[in-house]
Amino acid sequence: MSYYTTWIERSENNSNEQEYIEYVNRYYQLEKAVYEKILGAYPDNSEFLNGQLLALSRKLGFNASNMEVYVGFLDGIKSSLKNGDSLDLESLTDESEISLDIDYEKLYYNMHDAKADWLYNIPAWKNVLTEERMKEITHDYRVANIAHSDKIGRNDPCPCGSGKKYKNCCGKKA
Repeated sequence: MSYYTTWIERSENNSNEQEYIEYVNRYYQLEKAVYEKILGAYPDNSEFLNGQLLALSRKLGFNASNMEVYVGFLDGIKSSLKNGDSLDLESLTDESEISLDIDYEKLYYNMHDAKADWLYNIPAWKNVLTEERMKEITHDYRVANIAHSDKIGRNDPCPCGSGKKYKNCCGKKA
């Protein structure tokens, strides 16, 4: 069974709620530690991003008993990689050569999208993005996720162009 298959099975199996919560919490702790190392070493972090799967995982604090969690980390970061399409998680073995070309701005945005405040608030982000750029990305995320409605509100201008409020014009007929 591949590391990826094991990751999927364990991360989605919540038949024992207590074990599931412990597993997910352990993943979050390891994930945060990995990002702290990668971001903290930026821009000289290639030792954490290029090499054989097993060697990279060990540098980042994983061991043989939790390799599927490292592959889970790769699954999570895949959409933030410039070369994410070339990363076949299902076929990864200990000897697989991987190269993670991270789009840091996209990663920061995706952390907001995942509502992972423990990740996008890591102080080491200041090594990678300026405070201003982080604010811009946060603003872009918020603007992109504002709820929009095509429904006309009672106090909106009437779409017929009369200049009246909808409730006093065409809304009376509805």
